[in-house]
Amino acid sequence: MHRVGIGHDTHRLEAGTALVLGGITIPHDKSAIGHSDADVLLHAITDALLGAAALGDIGELFPDTDPANRGRDSAEMLRAAADRLAAAGWQVANLDCVIFAQRPKILPHRPAIRRRIAEILGLDEQAVWLKAKTGEGVGPIGEERAIAAECVALVERRA
Repeated sequence: MHRVGIGHDTHRLEAGTALVLGGITIPHDKSAIGHSDADVLLHAITDALLGAAALGDIGELFPDTDPANRGRDSAEMLRAAADRLAAAGWQVANLDCVIFAQRPKILPHRPAIRRRIAEILGLDEQAVWLKAKTGEGVGPIGEERAIAAECVALVERRA
């Protein structure tokens, strides 16, 4: 049995020194603003996995009203979601992700991001794919006021 989940996240960008994307830190002149480390990609993956198994969403598990989640490493949240998935009898088959950002260019960082996500989830790197799209200079993404990510996750019943 297979199930599909989709996850999405968006964060504002402000002047800064780095972005956390897919569990790695990328030097940049803007930083994402959020209650946790604001890693839009790991947040989208977390929601995709939870949604695929009908196990809630990131806001239920890690509410931004809880001081314990201030500055929290998104990799911890993703691991917790993966643990919930496993406890419910599911395993990740593959992820297909998109980052929406005018800058920085994601391609040079793609191998490291894919490796890190695979490491967090205990997957083969080939089970994790990542694309990036710019905003073509239009809207909050294109004007570099926001960054977003989406993920489609396929999960399957563990044998």
